[in-house]
Amino acid sequence: MRKANRLAALALAGLMTFSLTACGGGAAETEAAAEAATEATAAEAGDSTEAEAEAEAESTDGKVYQIGVLQLVQHTALDKANEGFIAALDDAGLAYEADQQNAANEQSTCQTVAEKFVNDGKDLIFAIATPAAQAVAGATSDIPILLSAVTDPAASGLVESNEAPGVNVSGTSDLTPVAEQIQLIPKVNPEAKAVGILYCSAESNSVIQAEMAREAIEALGLEAKDYTVSSSNEIQTVVESMVGNVDVIYAPTDNMIAAGMATVSMIANDNGLPTVVGESGMVEAGGLVTYGIDYYQLGYMAGEQAVDILVNGADITQMPIGYLDASRCELMVNEDTAATLGIDPAVFE
Repeated sequence: MRKANRLAALALAGLMTFSLTACGGGAAETEAAAEAATEATAAEAGDSTEAEAEAEAESTDGKVYQIGVLQLVQHTALDKANEGFIAALDDAGLAYEADQQNAANEQSTCQTVAEKFVNDGKDLIFAIATPAAQAVAGATSDIPILLSAVTDPAASGLVESNEAPGVNVSGTSDLTPVAEQIQLIPKVNPEAKAVGILYCSAESNSVIQAEMAREAIEALGLEAKDYTVSSSNEIQTVVESMVGNVDVIYAPTDNMIAAGMATVSMIANDNGLPTVVGESGMVEAGGLVTYGIDYYQLGYMAGEQAVDILVNGADITQMPIGYLDASRCELMVNEDTAATLGIDPAVFE
């Protein structure tokens, strides 16, 4: 619009000069008209330049926030949390640059990335999954840290309490409705007597959920058996050891198991062993069923917290950990897996 106004002024100035000359005015009149036109053009040009400068200043008003994103490992749930976080920043119109880093499930890499983010002076760090959050929290007590895909931040030593963190850490919890998930087991196999709980013993997030699952399983009068792994290389052997010893596998929102879910489902499905899992990405990877949360919405909620901190100056030490309401959980069934196991998806309705 400003460019169009400038061109119109130039055209008007030229027309004035031409008209005065054509009407037979003297040289003085022609010169005066030309000077007036030049002054008008210069004034308009000056106004345009000033307006353009103001527009440029407005487009870069405030700082461009430097945000570090540390994701523990690549799998569907954590990917969705990451996407949701970025979407919330974009929807808020925040000016930012995101430094995306994936630790490939290596704790040493988490620590290296965390130290780099601190040395780079990031304005905020988003840590996805418990080990990533623990590494970042150990690296700085000053930079605001938002976490996601962490079941119980307080129990994991990340905050003083989930209601009032008291430190530079807050975010969103992926506490899933474990008891409701366990209630799916009798529908999966009404004759089930033993349930194997498959998780990584090194993830505090998973240990907490395993304890919750054990209580819910025993409340149904079933036997709960722990099957743990400490590295991804152990998944195949451990799952194979479950065949013939349990009737159903339960796997919580464990990052190592989620990343290796293709292996878990291949062995389980080939041996007629149903899997009830913690989140939808694990169902997409071959698990049978879940009643779980939407990790995209979980990440989006954390992104809204980030905007509140960076733009509105919200005090992260008093920002409660966010949870998705149970009403936002969804039942998801892998119909291909159900067909392989000879289970009618209608039993879950």
